[in-house]
Amino acid sequence: MGLVFSKVYGPVFTLYLGMKPTVVLHGYEAVKEALIDRGEEFAGRRSFPMAERFNKGLGIVFSNGSIWKETRRFTLMTLRNLGMGKRSIEDRVQEEAQCLVEELRKTNAYKVKFILTGQIQYGPDTMVLNNILWKEYMEGGSKPFDIQIAKLKGKFQGTTVITSLSSVLHDSKEFPNPEVFDPGHFLDKNGNFKKSDYFVPFSAGKRMCAGEGLARMELFLFLTTILQNFKLKSLVQPKDIDTTPVLNGFASLPPPFQLCFIPV
Repeated sequence: MGLVFSKVYGPVFTLYLGMKPTVVLHGYEAVKEALIDRGEEFAGRRSFPMAERFNKGLGIVFSNGSIWKETRRFTLMTLRNLGMGKRSIEDRVQEEAQCLVEELRKTNAYKVKFILTGQIQYGPDTMVLNNILWKEYMEGGSKPFDIQIAKLKGKFQGTTVITSLSSVLHDSKEFPNPEVFDPGHFLDKNGNFKKSDYFVPFSAGKRMCAGEGLARMELFLFLTTILQNFKLKSLVQPKDIDTTPVLNGFASLPPPFQLCFIPV
C-alpha cells in the first residue's frame, strides 16, 4: 500500500489513522533524513496505550525524554560490561555454538523441534510479543515517532511520523529483485561482500537497536559454526520455498521451515 501511495504522492505523504493525521516517510532518502540527519528531532515516541499498560511509560522502547536517554545509556553500559564488543564474550558465544553442534549430532536424524528449549524462547507467540512490545527494532515494519521541533511553532509538534523501514529494505533501486532471496544483492562484480546503506534490519539513528553489535556477532558465530559442521538441505526444492511472512505489520514473522542437518 505504501509503495502505491508513494508512486502517486511522493516519498512523504499523509494518512489519517482514525481522526489523527499520520505522516509516512517512504524510501531510503526520506527515512535517512529523518532518522540520521535529523535524528534528535525524530527520537521521540508516541503514546502506545497497550504498551503503557505493561511498562507504565518506562523501558527503552516506548519511553521518552530523560527517562529514555538514561535507560538507553544504562542498557549500553550494561551490555558493554557483559562483554559486548570484546573477545571474552565471543569466546562464550562460540562455546554455546559448539554445544549446539554437539546436541545436533546427538539427534542421529531424529526429528526435533528445537534443542535449546530451556535456553531460547523461539515460539511464534514469543517472537510476536518481542517484536511488538519489547524489541527496539520492529523487523520489516514501521516505527512511529513524535516530532519535537520547536521551530515549527507547535503546529506540527506531536504529529505521528511513520518511517517505513520495509520500503528501504525492499528498495528496487538498490536491490534489483527485492522480493527474491538473492545473495548477489550484497556482492560486487568480483564476488566480494559489499556493504549497503539500505540494509537497516536494526533500524537507524537514535532509536536503533542497542544490541545490534551483539546480535550480529551471535548470528555470525552460530551460522558459521553450523555451516562448518553440517550441510543444510531443505525438505522441498529451493524454488518451492515460500518466505512470505505469516504476520506483517509492526512485526514480520516468517513461516515455519523444515531443514535437514547433514554432518560433514
